[in-house]
Amino acid sequence: MKEKRQKRIIDLIENNQIETQEELANLLIRDGFAVTQATVSRDIKELSLFKAPQKDGKQVYAVAKKTEIQNATEEKYIRVLKDSTASIEAAGNLLVIKTGAGMGMAVGTAIDALHIKEIIGCIAGDDTVMCALKHHEKASQVQHYLEHLIS
Repeated sequence: MKEKRQKRIIDLIENNQIETQEELANLLIRDGFAVTQATVSRDIKELSLFKAPQKDGKQVYAVAKKTEIQNATEEKYIRVLKDSTASIEAAGNLLVIKTGAGMGMAVGTAIDALHIKEIIGCIAGDDTVMCALKHHEKASQVQHYLEHLIS
């Protein structure tokens, strides 16, 4: 039911100028969905909807394109890497990444979120992240890629 409701929300947003959650909830109720304002609020967040300004000054809900969301998310993770990584060193099929104090988990999460296919997982401590690679032959390549991201 949630998936069907969220598909309908996207359809409504793309075909109407909806300014408020209440408007959206009323349209959903009209279409036979039993929703509350809290349900609509959660759906808006999960669907990454945002308010877009119109020429007439109104702010209406809009759907962010997947690539926009992915690019914005990727930029945030790259910023974490840039701001927190002190050094990257390859050792066999491992990368050892030194970070600022307390930033190991953030850097590990950022690397995982970038979905680098050669990395099969990261273990993060307070100021060190160890990334296991599928093949030791790729360690230098991945190291250089990460160094490029943070330069």
